[in-house]
Amino acid sequence: MRRDRLLLATTLTLVFTADLYFVLLPKLQDFRQAGGPGCVCARGNDSLPRQGGLVSPRLSNSTDSLQDSAESELDDGGSKLDRLFDHPLYNIQTPVLGPEERLLQAEQLVAYYQKKVSRWERHMEMYNEAAAASNITVPKHKVTFDPEVSWLKFHLGINRYSLYSRQDPAVGQLLRDMHDLTIISADYTQDEKALKGACDCEQVVKPSGHHLKLALKMNDFGKAMFKPMRQQRDEVTSEDVFYFVDFQRHNAEIAAFHLDRILDFRRVPPVVGRLVNITVEVLLATHNQDLRNVFFTSPAKNTCFFAKCLYVCKTEYAVCGKPDTLEGSLSTYLPGLSQAPRVSIASPWIRSYTFEGRKDWEVNPFFCDTIKQMYPYNSGNRLLNIIDMSIFDFLMGNMDRHHYELFTKFGDEGFLLHFDNARGFGRPSEDVMSILAPLSQCCMIKRSTLMRLRLLSRERYRLSDVMRESLWGDPLRPVLTEPHLLALDRRLKRVLEVVGGCVRELGEEQVVTTDYARSTDPPWTSTVAGEGAQR
Repeated sequence: MRRDRLLLATTLTLVFTADLYFVLLPKLQDFRQAGGPGCVCARGNDSLPRQGGLVSPRLSNSTDSLQDSAESELDDGGSKLDRLFDHPLYNIQTPVLGPEERLLQAEQLVAYYQKKVSRWERHMEMYNEAAAASNITVPKHKVTFDPEVSWLKFHLGINRYSLYSRQDPAVGQLLRDMHDLTIISADYTQDEKALKGACDCEQVVKPSGHHLKLALKMNDFGKAMFKPMRQQRDEVTSEDVFYFVDFQRHNAEIAAFHLDRILDFRRVPPVVGRLVNITVEVLLATHNQDLRNVFFTSPAKNTCFFAKCLYVCKTEYAVCGKPDTLEGSLSTYLPGLSQAPRVSIASPWIRSYTFEGRKDWEVNPFFCDTIKQMYPYNSGNRLLNIIDMSIFDFLMGNMDRHHYELFTKFGDEGFLLHFDNARGFGRPSEDVMSILAPLSQCCMIKRSTLMRLRLLSRERYRLSDVMRESLWGDPLRPVLTEPHLLALDRRLKRVLEVVGGCVRELGEEQVVTTDYARSTDPPWTSTVAGEGAQR
């Protein structure tokens, strides 16, 4: 009897051991590598490759550091934004930049602007003399040009990888200067001047009167684009409004800069909110008679102005101060096209700007297969950069991305500028999945982008929390209402779900790509490294 019991116990022990070794352990390992339920990629890929001089983050345990243990998930009550920017993913060493990797050279740029300041001073002397002869009083402002000024440092910091480095002190100073410095001149922007007051009424796109923006010059000779407030914070775009006739929102421009920085793209020029006295800082500061002519006083005794447009841009499209004060966004200007030429390219996923038309990508689920065969999307990082931009736009709810721009100096592998984001943050309750078409149709994403998205989805670095904290530093706080902030978390989850679906269908190796891709471009761009090499 004892021998039978011993034999039975031995047999059961062997069966249990075999089951544990060959069945349970493999399942536990698979679960652990997948990062648990809902994880879109293996945890074993949380380290970045060493490519093109890029040094991967030094992590004592990459899995624990990037995914956070259960203990580190507990909030210690500190700044989530500081914690995010202290994370290894935001502190990857960048390669030393050579002259060919910088957009501009200091000596030539300083000499160029010194000449511009001299021309400006001569112009102002003649203007003041003509005004005095006509018994017109104009404010006089002294322009001081310093080679150490923040906007010039920002221009000199632009390189082939991003508009500014992660720890660039010039960006913070530039935001303060745009908010504090004296405005000495106001004018229409170049595209408004090119329009010359003519609006094509056959076009469905709302004419320039709805896109009112001005170029403001500061007394340090820096320039910023001013977009005035058109909607209150709590106003939500109606569901009956087409994306191409929506208002442009100044707070969306501000929020887009902060979101771009949190995603570590660094492709949006610095933006800050400011209260502007439109009588003193626009009407009396402008030398453009056309701009003066569109100012008027409303029945409520408020100072108002509108864009000059012959057909429909009239007083009903005006913006008004209370009585003179008007809030808006100030976006710093990039270097002029004569110094840093840019090219504007229609996005393959451009939308139809008519009431009934539809583009090929909207009806053809295999559209990306064609795009992948076309230059310049068949090699390098251009397509991956467009997918980055689509994720950025989806998080904001921005459907108005019809073109993208890049600096010509950096060739086909240059990063894409995330310009013109004022139509974002319109409807917090709606997630427009078609904005993610580049991601969902191509099923590709940069590894670094995915890792940061996953990081921002965790409680310790929650996207809505770091955005709320970051935006609180803007003078026009609160910039976004709570529904818009919470929508960021919901949309981020949708992005990760799309990536997860691609991984399940195609496998991670086909979906998650390294940031560096050797280009097969023409000889003049063959030396340009992939954009991801900096991160």
